[in-house]
Amino acid sequence: MTPRWRIVLVGVLALFVGYAASGLATWALSQVWLWGKRFCGTGLPGSGVLCGQVYDLVGLVLALAPLAVLLVAVIGIWAGALWCLRPVRDLAGPVAQVGPQNLGHRLRPRGNDELARLARSIDEMMERIAAGYEGQRRFAANASHELRTPLAVQRTLIEVGMARSLTGEQLELLTGQLLETNERNERLIEGLLALSESDQGLRSRTPQRLDDIVTGVLATYQDRITEAGLTVQSHLEPRLVMGERVLLERLVTNLVENAIKYNRPGGTLTVTVGRSPALTVVNTGQVVPAEAVAGLFEPFRRLARDRTNHSGGAGLGLAIARSITQAHDA
Repeated sequence: MTPRWRIVLVGVLALFVGYAASGLATWALSQVWLWGKRFCGTGLPGSGVLCGQVYDLVGLVLALAPLAVLLVAVIGIWAGALWCLRPVRDLAGPVAQVGPQNLGHRLRPRGNDELARLARSIDEMMERIAAGYEGQRRFAANASHELRTPLAVQRTLIEVGMARSLTGEQLELLTGQLLETNERNERLIEGLLALSESDQGLRSRTPQRLDDIVTGVLATYQDRITEAGLTVQSHLEPRLVMGERVLLERLVTNLVENAIKYNRPGGTLTVTVGRSPALTVVNTGQVVPAEAVAGLFEPFRRLARDRTNHSGGAGLGLAIARSITQAHDA
């Protein structure tokens, strides 16, 4: 029985018991009064004393009757509340047992009452928690893989340098490779920190001119755009957005950098700031298959099959862009 019908049943029983108790008490008092009047009117010896005691007893009963009714009512209400809330108490047990080791556990309720809707909401919440937990686990595994490879390269280079004496040219080559690997680690760590900060949401929201931010980022990348032989087409309308300037600059930077890196020689880079959508970055590079688009926004996911072909990036650019976009409710 659902809590709703339990409460209705308890209310109906309370009304019935109250009505019946009131009628029974009225009838009992009327009988006592009637028999007492008849007995006291007989004039038998000792009847006056007995009638006085009976009247005192009736008065005491009448005085204690509200307290007794109140006590019975409290006990009845408490017992009825426990009985009505028993389905909720039964639901608390399975919920309390849910933990990281059994995030796949679901209540799967039947019916459409309030308790069933609550249980379904809990199941939906568990789905989101399980997805987030799995995402964190996968992210940690990928991050450890990404860090392990350059660290292994560094270790190998250092061991080679320590195993034998090197010429000046070999030493220069070795130090250059170590420096390149170290820079790769720095980019990866910076990307992880940026992703963590953007996932935490915005600390403050202030009006920001998105068109000014785009203008500044394009000016910063002008040399790389020229080296790549790209043509820039910008359509920048004045647009205010509420957010953090640092994160918005990182968003535009990631998109523009990807548009340059994965463009074709002599291609076009088009950046638009308008009403809806607020920001659009388009290049003339290779078309991404539709089924691969969603995966590119996951950390360390690249279109290339070879995970070691980083093209100078850490595989976090689009994941950071998505996180910043979500933080700005875009």
